[in-house]
Parts: sequence; structure tokens; C-alpha cells
Amino acid sequence: MSGNGAGFTAKLASFIVNTNEQNIPEWAYEHAKVAFMDWLAVTIAGKDDPLVKILIDYTEMMGGKKQATIIGYNMKKDVSSATLINGSASHTLDYDDTLVSFFGHPSVTIFPSLLALSEWRGKSGKDFLTAYIIGLQVGGTIGACASLDHYMGGWHATSTLGHLASAAACSRLLGLSEKQTTYALGIGGTQSSGLKRVFGTMCKPFHAGRSSQAGLLAALLAEKGFTSAEDILEGPQGFFEALKGKVNDDIVNMLGLGWDVQNLNQKYHASCHATHSPLEAALSIIKGENIKLDDIKSITIHASTLALQAAGKTEPATGLEGKFSIPYCVANALLREETGMQAFTDEKVNDPAVRALMKKINVINDPKIQALESEVEMETNDGKNFQAFSDILQQVPPLEIKKERIAGKFLDLCEPVWGEKKSLALKKKVETMDTLKNMKSMTRVLL
Repeated sequence: MSGNGAGFTAKLASFIVNTNEQNIPEWAYEHAKVAFMDWLAVTIAGKDDPLVKILIDYTEMMGGKKQATIIGYNMKKDVSSATLINGSASHTLDYDDTLVSFFGHPSVTIFPSLLALSEWRGKSGKDFLTAYIIGLQVGGTIGACASLDHYMGGWHATSTLGHLASAAACSRLLGLSEKQTTYALGIGGTQSSGLKRVFGTMCKPFHAGRSSQAGLLAALLAEKGFTSAEDILEGPQGFFEALKGKVNDDIVNMLGLGWDVQNLNQKYHASCHATHSPLEAALSIIKGENIKLDDIKSITIHASTLALQAAGKTEPATGLEGKFSIPYCVANALLREETGMQAFTDEKVNDPAVRALMKKINVINDPKIQALESEVEMETNDGKNFQAFSDILQQVPPLEIKKERIAGKFLDLCEPVWGEKKSLALKKKVETMDTLKNMKSMTRVLL
């Protein structure tokens, strides 16, 4: 059921300001700590990407106060620049979490601004996590109302929704009033942008950092009295009218009754999430039927329009483009069974063996396939046919399994950069971060 949406932005502002942390269950904080550990891992692993160096050089040229830590660089920048750099670094590998209702990657748009702001203003670990949980909920609520129409219209929802999620989270952390928070959402919403046309380039990870930075700017301006529209989402020529979507009363009425943080889907393959279901389905056939690669005659992958828009590159030339290529990701998984960050180099994408296997793979747009689902058909040289179905978004593991998997992923990504001792110490600090009185004790370890 959908109404006219009157007061939607104000309702979100009220939720942001008035939600009592006592009403947020402890398990939600445990999920948030898992999310932060995952975000730190992909940020540390992505810190040496060329785009990070470019952004650091740019901020050096601009100058500014030393307020917040650049992760892994033993340096500080102003909070705005730190947010931009850390946020962009965290999305370079495309190895960060996703949320169905967000239609993209929420944590890379929320944690960067909160971390910089918490360090600068000396906020506690519990306040940091509370702001994250609330900002995530706001982003997911707006995303669910924007619906798939928004994403299919060409908008990179990670970026567009990230502006608003970051503004919401920063408003909560700063303790803004309802009026100020409404303005912060307006300031964030009017900046919302980001086109899917740039997937496979440096601009996709830049979207994460830029949206987080824009949300921080929105909250800081609102704190100073900067004004905006009070109905940025539902109003005439506002977010939904311009960028697609509409207020859904059923979704709005769920605010505070559930927490999207438990629905975060962390990634265990370092590629676009739209590649995960196809490769999981293909692997299940190979392993389940004990098929040798030389015995494969053809592989047909049924994918949705959404998946093909996100990961439809058929002839990737670089490691970055390989992350957005279903044929490469499937061929690589079958050939090497290694789908971490080391699988996405220029050399491996252009390996003749993987190219030969890619020629046997045909990806088709199937209207019966929804979202990130995939059905894979495999024919062998002796004429046998096998099928498998996977929907990675419906395979979110329970909290305890998440903790175990993300702890392993964290150490796998951090130890090559920081060594075992520092990585284990940081892991322990994250696991107890809700007890930290000041997040500066966290950021000191991240230099």
C-alpha cells in the first residue's frame, strides 16, 4: 500500500534522532561489529590501489587540517578528505558487503564518514555503532521505497542512497535536532548522484567515498544552520520523482521494528555481487557431479537484466573489468577455485586458459530470473546435461558463522599488509569496540 508520502523525510529524521539505543538489540551491535571488521579488512587490502594515491595527491595539493586518520598511511587529513580517501579505498576491490534493500554496498558509504567524525569529535565505540545501525536502516528504508526501478534507471544506488545513509548516520552521531537532521537529509539528497555507466573504472569506488563525504558535509552544514527542503524525498521534483521510486507506507511503518544490519551479505568472492550466484551454481555442478574441465562442452548462464547491467562485460581486458564479467568470474572459479583479490589481475584475466574456457560460456538475459539469482546449465562432451540454481542474496549465514568467516577474511586480507601480530590485535579491538570510550583509541591502531 502506498500513500502520498507526506512527511516521509520528517519521519526518518524523527527515527534518527529519537531512537533509543536501549531499544536496539545486542545482537544488532554484534552484526555491526562484524560489518566494521569486514569494512576494515577490505579498506586495508585496497589501500594501495592507484586511485587511492591519486586522491591522496589531490588532497595534499588542497591542504587542510590534520583531523582524521588515513588507514594504513601513517598520516592524517581533514575529516572530509579522510572520508573520501578511506571510503574510496574500501570499495576498490569490490569485496565489501551488500544489502538487498540498498541495491548496493551500504557500509562503504557509512563507516568512512563515521570513523573520521568519531575520531575528530572523540565519540565512543557504542555511539559509533549506534549511528551506523541507524544510518543503515535509513538507507535501506529509502532504498526499499526507491525500488529496483531506481537502480534499473541507471543510478548507482550505492552512491545515490549512500549520500542519504551517510547524512543520517552523521546526524545521529552529532546529536542534531529533528529540524537539523531533516535539513541534513535535504542537503545529502540534493547532492545524490552516481551513474552505473562508470562501472569498471575508478569512478565506481570513488562513488563510495564521495557519497560518504557528501553525507558528512550535509550533517556538518546542518549543524551550523544550513537549510534545505524539508521533503527532499517525497516532495515535488524531489528524490523519488526525479530518480524514481515512491513512499511505501508498509515499509515506513516497519521503522524501528526490525534491523537491516542482520541482513547484510558479506562477500567471499572479490567481484561484483552479480557474479556470485553464477559461479556458485557452476561450482556446485562441477563438484557435485565430479566433472573435469576438459569434459565441458558448453555452459549456459541464465541471468537477470539487473545482473547483466552490473556484470555483463563479456570481454574484460583488465583485472578491474574482470570483477564485472560473469563469464570471467565463472571461468576463473572453475579453473582455479580462487576467487579472492589475487584472481583479479590483468595477467589472470588475459590468461589463455581462462579465455578458452570463457568461449564455452554463454550468458543470456532470462526474464524468469530475478535480481541476483542465476540458473546454470552445463553440457558435457558425452551429451549429458546438468543444472543448478543459486541465489546468493538468500544465503546470508547466521551471526556465529558470519563471525567466523569474516574473522578469517580479515586475517587473510590484513596479515599480508600488517603482519600477524598487528592484525590479531586489531581484530581483538574490533570485537570489543562497543566498550571503547573514545574511537581515537581505534584509529591510533589504523595508522
